[in-house]
Amino acid sequence: MQIPFERIVQDYGLNVLRVCRALLDEHRAQDAWSETFLSALKAYPQLAEDANVSAWLVRIARNKAIDELRKNKPEILDDHLQWEQADDQVNLQTEADNLQLWQEVAKLPQKQRMVVAYRYLGGLSYAQIAQLVSGNEAAARRAGSDGIKNLRRILGDDSLWQEQS
Repeated sequence: MQIPFERIVQDYGLNVLRVCRALLDEHRAQDAWSETFLSALKAYPQLAEDANVSAWLVRIARNKAIDELRKNKPEILDDHLQWEQADDQVNLQTEADNLQLWQEVAKLPQKQRMVVAYRYLGGLSYAQIAQLVSGNEAAARRAGSDGIKNLRRILGDDSLWQEQS
């Protein structure tokens, strides 16, 4: 028996929004979030009961973000964009660090930005990320590692990111 869709939105809505925000500006992220859950609502009755709901939603969000990017040219994230603290995986020291961090994430090469967003915001495994970015697990790990290394170099503070074990 599937859980009510409203519960899916409650449980996964924030993570989906974080992924959308990592890939798009604020306005388009909101649009992608809405489109993600509209598509998910339509497909939910056919979803296998043992499916990984988080990975399924992140895949839909990724596709909706790509649709948004195709509709319009990418825009630089607004300087005043406020990001919510990702979770225990990301140890942010202040709100200024938080804003600066996500501004720098937005500047990463696309594959690194996507892997960092999927891993640290979406909570996906590298195997799941590899499927989303049409690569292999080793390449996803490498892109994530390169992205974190670039962020550490730019920000000059190793304490901002705590690697997952």
